[in-house]
Amino acid sequence: MQKTLKNEKDLKIKAPIVEALKTAYINPTYQFHIPGHTKGLGTLPDFRNLVGRKALMVDTTDEFDNLGTLTPATGPIKEAEELAASAFGAKKTFFLLNGSTVGNLAIAMGLTKKGQKVIVNRNCHRSVLTGLIISGADPLWIIPEKLSEWGIWGNVDASDVEDLLRKNSDVSMVWITNPTYEGVVSDIRAIAEICKKYDVPLVVDEAHGCLWNFNDKLPETSLKLGADIVVHSLHKTGGSMSQSSMLHISENSKISADDVERALMLLHTTSPSLMLLGSLDAARANLQSQRGQKQLARAISNAKYLRSEIDKMSSIHHLKSDFGYKTDVTKIFIKADGLSGKRLESILEIDFGIEVESASDEGLLILSNIGNKRSDFEYLAQCLHKIDNHNYKDIYYLENKKHMPMLTPIIKKSLREAYFSPKEIIPKNQAVGRLSGEVVAECPPGISILLPGELITEAHLPYLADYEVIEVLK
Repeated sequence: MQKTLKNEKDLKIKAPIVEALKTAYINPTYQFHIPGHTKGLGTLPDFRNLVGRKALMVDTTDEFDNLGTLTPATGPIKEAEELAASAFGAKKTFFLLNGSTVGNLAIAMGLTKKGQKVIVNRNCHRSVLTGLIISGADPLWIIPEKLSEWGIWGNVDASDVEDLLRKNSDVSMVWITNPTYEGVVSDIRAIAEICKKYDVPLVVDEAHGCLWNFNDKLPETSLKLGADIVVHSLHKTGGSMSQSSMLHISENSKISADDVERALMLLHTTSPSLMLLGSLDAARANLQSQRGQKQLARAISNAKYLRSEIDKMSSIHHLKSDFGYKTDVTKIFIKADGLSGKRLESILEIDFGIEVESASDEGLLILSNIGNKRSDFEYLAQCLHKIDNHNYKDIYYLENKKHMPMLTPIIKKSLREAYFSPKEIIPKNQAVGRLSGEVVAECPPGISILLPGELITEAHLPYLADYEVIEVLK
């Protein structure tokens, strides 16, 4: 059952941006404003036929057709943000375009300053680093548990957070990624209690946990566990269109929403897409609806079904919570004996027409989404059974390449200072011993291989197989 609504009949599900777009579509006006394609008439016919005339007719921006504005939010956009805040359990919610990246940039820009210290987990998204480069704040690295057998990062230990806070009295913020890209969950309640003990705000990049407040079978959202700010990528698993996300400020947060909004006004486009904003509105409404609740329950059921099928296999295994940490059941990380994750990915794609979320050195990530059918997972299970029963030879290890950065950075110069220092581009084979001048991070999952100011070592080279040159400090 949904965590925020006991009975759908108690509350009529509204989607104000969607309704405003419908009204604008039904009552078209003569358009003498942007966008210049003018309801699709000024675009390539092949493109118009591909996406549909109706989609282009509602591709508009704010301030027109009584749709309101994004920053500051007015009209239907403001109402939609308020409904989202209520649904997710927040005091204030901001709709984000350019993904959760712009939310992370706004947090860094609005809430940290040059020279301040911020506790950050090593496996943070590159947008967190970009934000700190902009603000000039310096990261204090917390190294999560390494799940070496699976080749992924694990949970953040609350005692490690307290240890850093005890040793550094000038920390201005703790910024944790939860869950990890592969679904490993940290004890946010314990971390939040420690942050309150030291009077330091807690920010949680919960990009991959936007479904959690809508079903009791999923972990508890950080908004309920004491975080001050939480960022959600609705476009990843919540059903909205690509690039659309949300930033929430919790009910008991002492952080100023005005500081965040001022940063968003500097960073956000001044021509926001109402299609993307409408998709956020629609995603929230769908998750609250009876239909969305059934879809989410089905996604959880599908994930459990696949996991039960994998348990029957001899050479394929899945990451699960009984290994000593909590996981999000809808994120199924699997590995196969004798196969790298990349090799397993290529077998699924080439031999069976299956595309997965991502693959790394040891395994690959499968998402059980609200849009998937049970038949999708039945087919996937059949294919995995075939792989389990056949001898596929792994050739990927021969390429001497790694994909999931598992290194502890050796920082010789601050992020901002290094980023703005004079640089040169040199052949990769001459880079060992030099300081990186750029953020090197491949998506997915966007975890950095190199940071500005980080010492480049021999251990980095297997992660840089696709790079011929590296930007370094002079």
